[in-house]
Amino acid sequence: MRRWMLNNTVVPAQAGTYNTVPLARHFPILASPKGRRFPPARERHMRVLLATAFFVAGGAQAQQYPARPIRLIVPFAAGGTADVIARSVTNEAGAQFGQPFVLDNRGGANGIIGTDLVAKAPPDGHTLLHVTASFVINPNTYTSLPYDIFRDFEPVSNLVLGTGYLLVLHPAVPANSVKELIALAREGKVSYSSPGVGNTLHLAAELFSVRAGVKLLHVPYKGVAPAMNAVLAGEVQATFIPATIALALVKAGRAKAVAFTGASRFAGLPQLPTMGEAGVPNLELSGSWHGWFTPAKTPSGVVARLHQEVAKAMHVPRVRDAIVAGGYEPDGRSPAEFRKFLRVEYERYAEMVRIAHVPKTAH
Repeated sequence: MRRWMLNNTVVPAQAGTYNTVPLARHFPILASPKGRRFPPARERHMRVLLATAFFVAGGAQAQQYPARPIRLIVPFAAGGTADVIARSVTNEAGAQFGQPFVLDNRGGANGIIGTDLVAKAPPDGHTLLHVTASFVINPNTYTSLPYDIFRDFEPVSNLVLGTGYLLVLHPAVPANSVKELIALAREGKVSYSSPGVGNTLHLAAELFSVRAGVKLLHVPYKGVAPAMNAVLAGEVQATFIPATIALALVKAGRAKAVAFTGASRFAGLPQLPTMGEAGVPNLELSGSWHGWFTPAKTPSGVVARLHQEVAKAMHVPRVRDAIVAGGYEPDGRSPAEFRKFLRVEYERYAEMVRIAHVPKTAH
């Protein structure tokens, strides 16, 4: 039995009849006089006209968007990597839209609190989410979440791809290489900070422990910036951190870097060895990505317009330069490509969580 859908109403087509009753029910002006049914050719013509009308209406809605400032929720503490990348993109995209982006930091629970706010926001494109790979990690490290990452969000675009993390130490730590750090860790004298349980930086440190055969003491904080500040203050000895946050501090001598997790050396510190070169095999981590989402059921025209402006902003030289200097690569893939990417990343991080023996915790 054939079925067709209009305004979310599915109506079966009865054998030997045409689908004119549903058309008339939703659009009385299209009703055939005296209850007579339309011939098939005319019905097909009607459907083409209706589809065209919906397409034009959606395009008009996208042209009128945005009608007010856009709220971009960053579900992490202010001053972290997500903040830096979000501001570099929104400064340009806001000028393109003619409406400002208002960044709203809602840190806590590894991004879950802010992410849930977006899941429950009106699907009109005026509330967006800027999130990292924690988006696909959390379902693998928490027993339950107040949202479903594949059901409750519309992917807009992935902004950047990571190239790796720096392993940095407090200057007073008596280790100037990964080999010396491992020796210190075997004496039980190394603690490390992270932005919380189950994020990419936590996973990097736990994988390091597995590959190096040591046990580090984990001290979680509420964001990337607080985790880095803990190293600067000497509260912990080490952390894995994006270059965006640590590079200037390392060059100023306030922290020391001993290795990079990327496939090749970091251009900002070319003398720094990769983990493989430093003697820790099978620890090649490119780092996190950063992407934008809207609530589910946001009109496709609005999502397309958002992607268009994001992709355009990523090609502006000052935006690209800022991203590359921070150890990332500009991306800007389409919503459809981003959706496929998310599925792959979900499975990839599930395997990393398993290898690192990260237990599930309650939210």
